[in-house]
Amino acid sequence: MSATQQKTAPKPLPFQWQFVAGAVAGVSEILTMYPLDVVKTRFQLQVGTGGADGYSSIGDCFKKIIKNEGFGTLYRGIIPPIMVEAPKRATKFAANEQYTILYKSILGEDVNKQGLSILTGVSAGITEAFLVVPFELVKIRLQDKANAGKYKGSMDALAKIVKTEGALALYNGLEATLWRHASWNGGYFGCIQGVKNIIPEAETPNGNLARNFVAGAIGGTFATMLNTPFDVVKTRIQNQAKGSVLKYNWTLPGVAMVYREEGFRALYKGFVPKVLRLGPGGGILLVVFDTVSNLIRKHVLHENV
Repeated sequence: MSATQQKTAPKPLPFQWQFVAGAVAGVSEILTMYPLDVVKTRFQLQVGTGGADGYSSIGDCFKKIIKNEGFGTLYRGIIPPIMVEAPKRATKFAANEQYTILYKSILGEDVNKQGLSILTGVSAGITEAFLVVPFELVKIRLQDKANAGKYKGSMDALAKIVKTEGALALYNGLEATLWRHASWNGGYFGCIQGVKNIIPEAETPNGNLARNFVAGAIGGTFATMLNTPFDVVKTRIQNQAKGSVLKYNWTLPGVAMVYREEGFRALYKGFVPKVLRLGPGGGILLVVFDTVSNLIRKHVLHENV
């Protein structure tokens, strides 16, 4: 990063405005890309080829869901992510900013280096994970085809899970979620910093938007490559209801079990729809977050941007 970029780098927004910018960015991303998340979950829950009702490709999955279950199924389970999206994305960006300030102070660093960005991303991911676990669990249960008639909606699923499995069941899969979010955020923010170090800052606002989108998309793609095996195991852990045989308990043994029983490719089940969502989705997140942040600086805080 050049000296000019260091001098002109804006101060972090106050937390409440980071919350607003993160919320707008997150909801924009999820409304655009959510159907791919449903497809990803179906592939991750599918053992082997899934038999006659299984899915052979993204297109096949979309076709069968729409034909057999209706178009609305592609948005089934979206309420929990929408509910958590504001605090989740605000936590992602705000925690990353706060950890950056903290680690710079501890390490005596003046600028964002890639190693520092990875460290702050991992820390932000761990913080984020504690927040999202219950919402992720409800979402997974709603997305599973086997639960189509079991829950009427998000609140019904939440009530039934608490009633039949206990309130602590909402935190099933916490350890796997920590692995998933720490690896994704570390890869995402670390990769963004690396890309921004390579691509010079543009001369125009549109050029900077393009630069942010490219950095965010590359970061989202790389982060997805890192965390998909943890995500596969997390999905399976959270879909195990109380009373069923608990095949998956801890993340690393779960990863080993999937590899042993189904092969390496099974660790990347749902990777294509996941990366199609989180690659461009990572770009959307960064562009919308930076755009909303700049609007807040200009029109609310009256800063020069």
